[in-house]
Amino acid sequence: MQSQITILGSGTCVPSLTRSPCSFLMRTSGENLLFDCGPGTMRRLLEVDVSIFDTSYLFLSHFHPDHIGELASFLFALKYPAPSAQKQPLTIVAGRGFRSFFERLKSVYGNWIVLPPDMFTVVELDTQQADQHTFSSFTVASMPVAHRPESLAYRIVDAENKTLVYSGDSDVCAGLTAIAADADLMICESAFPDDQKVDGHLTPALAGKIAQAAGVKRLVLTHFYPACEAADIENQCRSAYNGKVIIARDLMTLTL
Repeated sequence: MQSQITILGSGTCVPSLTRSPCSFLMRTSGENLLFDCGPGTMRRLLEVDVSIFDTSYLFLSHFHPDHIGELASFLFALKYPAPSAQKQPLTIVAGRGFRSFFERLKSVYGNWIVLPPDMFTVVELDTQQADQHTFSSFTVASMPVAHRPESLAYRIVDAENKTLVYSGDSDVCAGLTAIAADADLMICESAFPDDQKVDGHLTPALAGKIAQAAGVKRLVLTHFYPACEAADIENQCRSAYNGKVIIARDLMTLTL
């Protein structure tokens, strides 16, 4: 069965009635993979009929609040009795340094965010070079990208050998082009219009240039700050990329 991708959030922490902070869900081989967990993510999951108790994996691109701000609430909610007979163990995948970050988070919230050891696993991936990990029904490769010391881009290969790449937040860097090579679908941040470039983030044309160089088949632009709403970001991207461009919107579903 083909994997499905649902955009849960296509925006940032800047309040918006239409765009939650950047997050998406991948449904593959009967498992739910959540990527980033900013404010409002759990509500968006409910809107697509997915329970937090049925989420097997949480991939974190980095530790900024718009990508990790609901983590404590997510773990706290998992301690509530599940409405079904069986909870899924949760595996958090993140860059090296997450365990230390989580210990500091526990110093604030204590036992309220601590899950039983058989229900909670952390996988830290290398933040200095490419890394890879194999799970039951998919493999994940990661690559450090130019944003924060812990920032990673992810490449997921599903059971049908289809490839999804997620940039997380990143500026232009060779690692992002490398990990996106020949991807079937790339979900790439495009935070600001071309004429408002900000350090640590991409613009539509820069995202398109990376996707073009990598041979990406379909490119989804996401993580829009409000300035993007007044710009023709699709045409800006098309100036550098001749593949299919998709402008993310919350609750959009795509097939991998």
